[in-house]
Parts: sequence; structure tokens; C-alpha cells
Amino acid sequence: MTDIQTMADPVRQAIMAERADLAELLAGLDAASWDAPSLCRGWRVREVVAHLTLPYRMSGGRFLVEMVRAAGNFNRMANHTAQMDAAMYSPEDLLKSLWDNIDHPWKPPGGGYAGALSHDVIHGLDISVALGLDRKVPEDRLRIVLDAVDANSIKFFHAKLRGIELRADDLDWSYGSGALVTGPAQDLLLVLCGRKLPVGELHGSKATRFIRVL
Repeated sequence: MTDIQTMADPVRQAIMAERADLAELLAGLDAASWDAPSLCRGWRVREVVAHLTLPYRMSGGRFLVEMVRAAGNFNRMANHTAQMDAAMYSPEDLLKSLWDNIDHPWKPPGGGYAGALSHDVIHGLDISVALGLDRKVPEDRLRIVLDAVDANSIKFFHAKLRGIELRADDLDWSYGSGALVTGPAQDLLLVLCGRKLPVGELHGSKATRFIRVL
């Protein structure tokens, strides 16, 4: 049950709304879409959803075991668990896990609730953009995520942004300096996260650096 503290926190309200929106989007996908590639390299939609819902299933003990197995490499651990859980659980199971945990209080280490919202928004876009779905993240949620971007997050995602200014054409936001690359703010968020986007989403002389080659 959602408590009073949750309802009083606008970021937690945003998390709940984002998860509900994503669950509704996933509920409308057919089997082929669950097996379609996402923007996360090597992951289909089902691996992304398995990763998104992993915090609701993973105990502290399992986390330690998986990190030991991955020799302390978080990205390796995340990939292994996403692959394993995507094979273990059906799309219906994964969708139910999301619905059942709309108000789950999970936070990434050091990231707070803004980090939890970022996790949901970014991976939701990994799905919707890859599938060509016309889904816009509400501006209030997007601004929370964009405001949480810092040098550490750019480094974590290995985004190559030296000499580039990202400037949104749908809201007042920019990042960096140099050759101008423009596009919708949610697409530029994906660039910050090291994703490659479909053709036509970005504009500028250096935009091709961030375009997915099929």
C-alpha cells in the first residue's frame, strides 16, 4: 500500500507514474516485440524488463553471489542476471513483477530516488525508441532525470561527448560545448547514456556519431 510519505514526495510520485505508464505500454506488446532488440546492446525488450524488475526480486545475498561470479564487475553482473531472468520468466511474469512493484522503494546505491526514476525512464526509452513507439516522457519526470546528470554518470555510460553541445529543441536544456547536436530532450538523454539512436532523431554536423548503424 502506498504510504503518506510516498504521496508527499514528488519524485516517488513520478516513479510510480513512470512505472505504471511503462507497464501499460508493455501490456500492449505482442510476442515478437518482446523478442525485438532494444537500444541496450545485446538485449531484447525482455532482457531490459528483466533488468528493470531485478531489484524487486534480488536479495542482498544473491547480489553478493552474482557480484562474486562477475569478479566485481557490475556491468557483467547486470548482463548475466538480465539474460538469466529473461530466460527464466515469461513476459507475463515480468509484466506482473512491474505492476506489483509500482511503489517499490528501491534506490540505486548513491543515486537516491532521482536515480531510481532515471533507471526507469532510460530503460523505458530503450524499449519505446527501439520499437518506434511514439511515447513522450512527461516533462516533469524528464527534468528530474536531466538534472541528475553529472560527470560520473557520463563516465559510467562511456558516452563520447568531447567537443559536443547537446541542445534540446523541445525544452530549455543543453549540455556541454562544441559542435551542436539537437533533438528532443529524451533522445539527447539517451545520447548521454551512450545509446545509438535511429536515423532522423538528431540533427547537426556531428549527429551521425550518435546514430545507430543497421
